[in-house]
Amino acid sequence: MPMNWMPPLPSSKETIEALQRITAQLAEPEERQGQIEMACAVADAIDRDTNLVVQAGTGTGKSLAYLLPAVLAGKKTVVATATKALQDQLAMHDLPMLQRHLGHDFDFCVVKGRGNYVCVQQLQELTEGQITIDLADTKSGLGAEIEKIRKWSQSDEIGDLALIDFPISDAAKAAVSVGADECPGASKCASGGRCFAEFARARAEAADIVVVNTHLYGLDVATEGKVLPEHQLVIFDEAHTLEGTISDTVSVNIGPGRINQFAGSLRRLFMESPNDLKLANIAASLKLVLTPLLSERLSHPLPNSIAESLSELRIVVNDVITELKKIESENTDVVQRKLRAQTMAGHLATDIDVALAGFTGSVAFVEGKPDWPVLVISPLDVSGVLNQSLWSARSAILTSATIPATLPTTLGLPEDKTQMLSVESPFDYEKNALMYCAAHLPNPNDPSHAGHVVDELEQLILAAGGRTLALFTSYARLDHAVTELRQRLPFKILSQRDMSKMALVAEFEKSEETCLFATSGFFQGIDIPGRTLSLVTIDRIPFPSPKDPLLSARSDAHGADGFKLVYVPIATTYLAQAIGRLIRTRNDRGVVAVFDPRLTKANYAWSIVNGLPPMGRTRNRDEAENFLRAISAS
Repeated sequence: MPMNWMPPLPSSKETIEALQRITAQLAEPEERQGQIEMACAVADAIDRDTNLVVQAGTGTGKSLAYLLPAVLAGKKTVVATATKALQDQLAMHDLPMLQRHLGHDFDFCVVKGRGNYVCVQQLQELTEGQITIDLADTKSGLGAEIEKIRKWSQSDEIGDLALIDFPISDAAKAAVSVGADECPGASKCASGGRCFAEFARARAEAADIVVVNTHLYGLDVATEGKVLPEHQLVIFDEAHTLEGTISDTVSVNIGPGRINQFAGSLRRLFMESPNDLKLANIAASLKLVLTPLLSERLSHPLPNSIAESLSELRIVVNDVITELKKIESENTDVVQRKLRAQTMAGHLATDIDVALAGFTGSVAFVEGKPDWPVLVISPLDVSGVLNQSLWSARSAILTSATIPATLPTTLGLPEDKTQMLSVESPFDYEKNALMYCAAHLPNPNDPSHAGHVVDELEQLILAAGGRTLALFTSYARLDHAVTELRQRLPFKILSQRDMSKMALVAEFEKSEETCLFATSGFFQGIDIPGRTLSLVTIDRIPFPSPKDPLLSARSDAHGADGFKLVYVPIATTYLAQAIGRLIRTRNDRGVVAVFDPRLTKANYAWSIVNGLPPMGRTRNRDEAENFLRAISAS
């Protein structure tokens, strides 16, 4: 689909008046033209039952621009967000504000995946000794945690493990919850009437607006609508992540970890089973054949060593299914453990059949770590599954500060039912921001490049007086820069390795003379307005690894245009997200430094530059340093 951006729509009186009424409640109310344009376009798309893709620059206020028209339209809506921070913003600030001031009654709720909630049946079996676990002493260790969770769950109405207000280990969370692959469903569960996950689903059925993460929506797509309630409208915020999320959720994943988990479910039923040892042996042999193939694309059909392990696994799974059918008991807990094991067996059998039958239109590869390899079969193109389960069933609003030019085609959005809109950020980038590209540096693949980056960073940070977020595309480059510059600079340098993300940001904000060095996890999802941050640096254009098996397969499918159609849009989006950390308010000023000469010399350079905020540009470091000194002096 060509990038046909629609012009601003004629004003919608009702939408604009409602938006003005809401924004007047903000601490610093202001009229944002881009927000008005977007809200009117969203209202029009909802009214005409069409799709809308909106590139909304930083500071547009896009969440209110899509929430308000959705509420006014009265359509059952699911909002899918890519980050927990955005989910919290919607649920704790934006939607409650609309409830208070819009004058339009509506209900909303947040729904998470089943594994995020306490499983009442699992917890009951654990505390009654029907399931044995390591350290199940209620006075200490894991058993003590489980007992605390049990008491907490008796007085809590939601059962969300993230809301527990005391320390809880990952092992305890795993022990008291079950995933979708294991749960037989409320109708077959003795505790189905007390199930927290089902209560969340019931709230979602009744709510007008349902907020989920994009991964959960992907599971709904993968299961053809079995996870979320039926809805008329879906809104994807941070829509640039949608292709990757859908790929993850519709993929087949088989590894030794999954086999061992399945074997664990059987040990809860059988004191001894000949299949227990068989599963352990298959898990070990599959690990041996997968580990040497980490990050590699596999042949089609699968290599014999993998196919043989999967064939052997399929026979054992079939034997287990037969064995499970023979279990007869009047004990409710035994029946529930049987149902969970049968559910896991059924899902595993289906995935093995997919892997062995062939996977035209998909690519097989191995991901994970040496001690936890996973065979993955992922679709080369997600447009088909999205068209079947999404675009043909409901209208959609997709928005982000950065929309790749290839996104409509990649996602398979129907051209005759899709409009596109670009609204500018209210921030004056040309006046307040300068992008410096170190065109004189060697290519990033040159061994000397890392040393040159450190030298550039030293001078720029001195000019900025600290106040720097230095971003790197690898931990090796991060560690090298931290080690060198902690010796050269008088400023405190925080490393991503030092503490958690939230703690790092909090520590960084305490003093203007502090620098934060981090990797790709900080390219998005952090908000540091004001003088604390005046310089953002990126060591190189953040292209995905050419060894990424799925992306390389997609690139190969496009032939000579593969790099341009697959890698360049992703790199542009990542770079734009990183640059977006700099200007967060109208008054912010700063410099972005990119230490990659390809941004000025490569034949794809303008494709990337045109996808970035409209900042002033320079190749002269002195100009960037003077800009930074002026900020420090103001």
